[in-house]
Amino acid sequence: MTTPARKAYDVVIVGGAIYGSALAWWLTQMEGFDGNVLVVERDPTYEFASTSHTNSCIRQQFSNRTNIEISQFGASFIKNFRKHMGGGDDVPELVLQSYGYMYLADTPEFAATLRESQQIQTALGAQTRHMTPDLIAAEYPFYMLDDIVAANHNLVDEGYFDGGTMFDWFKRMARRNGVEYIHDEVVAMSLNPAKTNVDSVTLKSGDRIACGTVVNCSGPRAAATSAMVGIDLPVRPRKRYTFIFDAAQRLDRDLPLTIDPSGVHMRSEGKYYLAGCPPDVDPDVAYDDFGFDHSIWQEKVWPVIATRVPAFEQVKVINEWVGHYAYNTFDQNAVIGRHTKVGNFIFMNGFSGHGLQQSPAMGRGVAELIAHGEYRSLDLSPFGYARIENGERFIEKAVI
Repeated sequence: MTTPARKAYDVVIVGGAIYGSALAWWLTQMEGFDGNVLVVERDPTYEFASTSHTNSCIRQQFSNRTNIEISQFGASFIKNFRKHMGGGDDVPELVLQSYGYMYLADTPEFAATLRESQQIQTALGAQTRHMTPDLIAAEYPFYMLDDIVAANHNLVDEGYFDGGTMFDWFKRMARRNGVEYIHDEVVAMSLNPAKTNVDSVTLKSGDRIACGTVVNCSGPRAAATSAMVGIDLPVRPRKRYTFIFDAAQRLDRDLPLTIDPSGVHMRSEGKYYLAGCPPDVDPDVAYDDFGFDHSIWQEKVWPVIATRVPAFEQVKVINEWVGHYAYNTFDQNAVIGRHTKVGNFIFMNGFSGHGLQQSPAMGRGVAELIAHGEYRSLDLSPFGYARIENGERFIEKAVI
């Protein structure tokens, strides 16, 4: 559909990828909310959306309590996905393949940070273990550990899941429950005279839509959307590279999602393996810049994985892509909730690579905020925009 059915909506969501669709679906689950919802998506193929380039993993290994609780709900949501989606025969099961994240530390200082994070995680019920090199070698003998002093690992509710299916069903069920999606683009917004509310959005097609609430779910384009109402949001597109490779010598067990001290990560991917990293020089890029730097594999990724896992000396890349993080340059964590002055403008932005795994909890929280005026399940207020205005960073040490 390209033409909105109404001239006014209670909620207009700018962007229909994982966050726009998670929020849209959660709004249909909120008791007492009967508003009409419009999702405006500029590219319904989602070819270049961050959602389409995700590696679909979830972890509890954060250092901040709120991030841990967000992922714990995410894991529960994944395991109970059919129930959340109504339990119909057509709803698939989502499987969480819990081979876990393996954070490797090569200095005593990094090891101490892992130990501190592990204690926070276990206090919240996570099964994270702090491991010595001998214990790592006993359980995963394929690693080269000469430079490693410790690691954290968790085999419960941490690993890979099918994020594409979760996104598809958020969107499908939102539409089935009455949410309207249109193929168009928000190009401008009009404020009331006091500049305290967005009165309407203007679409590229020329339609002007009155709105009760506007939600910015535009991923790496979040800063451009916020600028329409004069808000400076420090979220920029940053490139992240992914490689799928085959190995001549296969490992005899799953490869955990291993975060090497170099910043390269790798994991099992079905019968293949996946590796990825940021570039060494990590600038903001244009929204449409998906140019691929092929030297990254040869000069950065392959030397690291072949050193850390000697069995990967002989490998063959079979697929590769580059996607964009919606990177919060302020503190690499989400910006969630209402703006401090434009009260009906809501952020769901800046997830910096955590987005897919956090979408069940963040979607629920913002739906609660819209429907009830407050967060009811998890307090997401630490992610508010006010921290940016006040220069108060959300501290999270486990950012990949």
